[in-house]
Amino acid sequence: MSNRLISWFKYASPQSFYPLAGRMIPWFWALAAVFGAVGLWISFFVAPTDFQQGEGYRIIFIHVPAAWLSMFLYLIMATWAGLGLALNTRLSGMMAQAIAPTGALMAFLSLWTGALWGKPMWGAWWVWDARLTSALILFFLYIGFIALQAAIDDARRADKAGAILVLVGVVNVPIIYFSVKWWNTLHQGSTINLAKAPSMATTMLWGMLLMALAFWMYSIAVALTRVRAIILEREAHTEWVKALDEVKT
Repeated sequence: MSNRLISWFKYASPQSFYPLAGRMIPWFWALAAVFGAVGLWISFFVAPTDFQQGEGYRIIFIHVPAAWLSMFLYLIMATWAGLGLALNTRLSGMMAQAIAPTGALMAFLSLWTGALWGKPMWGAWWVWDARLTSALILFFLYIGFIALQAAIDDARRADKAGAILVLVGVVNVPIIYFSVKWWNTLHQGSTINLAKAPSMATTMLWGMLLMALAFWMYSIAVALTRVRAIILEREAHTEWVKALDEVKT
């Protein structure tokens, strides 16, 4: 058991993680393409028309996975940032930095598609209810983290400052999730609950889950691609990166 643990710990080093990420990236891109193609086909051509919302409800096949990923990616980013702050590991800060732009994209997609859905359903592009406001704050937290990292030249100081911001912002994630239960909001409650049967047709559920998987695979592939670029940038002074450059030339 201890030998397995040691073998996994070696990937905490940027030098060891770099080739591992390179091997994983094609698989995640392939899975994203497969899940995305099947998910889009089910979502837009197989799933039935909603009896209340008509065809307009299909925006949820983009909106809901994006909303899920915006929260999950923030928690993963916060975990990496917290590990870096506690253990002073170089890779942790790099991973947090790599995840942030994709999390911001998901938060933006969630807000934008939510507005497209809200206009015909509520009669307004935006309302300042608890769910939407807390989701907007999440987007600003992502942007704030990216801006803070860019404003500090020293990478290790930027990681520590960003980690503090991210960890403070974690409290916003449960607020987003439970806002429809804690306050009276226009936003509908969760249609998928592990404690009871889903309140949607089976094909709708499959379409949403496959799209969520596609978003997950895409996010992982992009984060791994980005972290490899960050590793090369930050470790440019090391012998192993110089050796890579020599091999490429």
